[in-house]
Amino acid sequence: MAAGSLALLWLACVAPSGRIGLTAAAGLFPVAVTLCAGRPAGYLCWAAASVLGLFMLPDKGVAVLFLAFLGLYPVAKGRLETLERRTVEWGLKLSWFNLTLTLFWFVMQQLLLPEAPEWLEHNALLLYVLGNLIFVMYDVGLSRLITLLRIRLSRAGGH
Repeated sequence: MAAGSLALLWLACVAPSGRIGLTAAAGLFPVAVTLCAGRPAGYLCWAAASVLGLFMLPDKGVAVLFLAFLGLYPVAKGRLETLERRTVEWGLKLSWFNLTLTLFWFVMQQLLLPEAPEWLEHNALLLYVLGNLIFVMYDVGLSRLITLLRIRLSRAGGH
């Protein structure tokens, strides 16, 4: 399953478009492992794909995005959703996203863009607002995909 993630990550590196979508899709492999073999196995799948990605992928940005968020979050999401209060659950999810976005912003700024693009320099709030809206849509969509995956796996397993 880690190889499946790695294959999609490689496609994300070479595809002319759809980089983030392919990287997000690679996060479904650790989810499937989590559903079939438990959360520790899901984390192991994520870690294997992440480490291999850092060594093997031509675009390290894709590997880091998978490592820091799009590969890890889908596995950890299940744990966050076991909390009994939805406000705490969403508070933690949004905090995780915003922390990751902030870390990416500072890393990107230090390594790739010594000066932020002019339009973004005065609109960082817009980046966070739009980012959070997109994250909520991603989370809801991911929940639906996980539900479909559970149904398919239960039918395949005869449960």
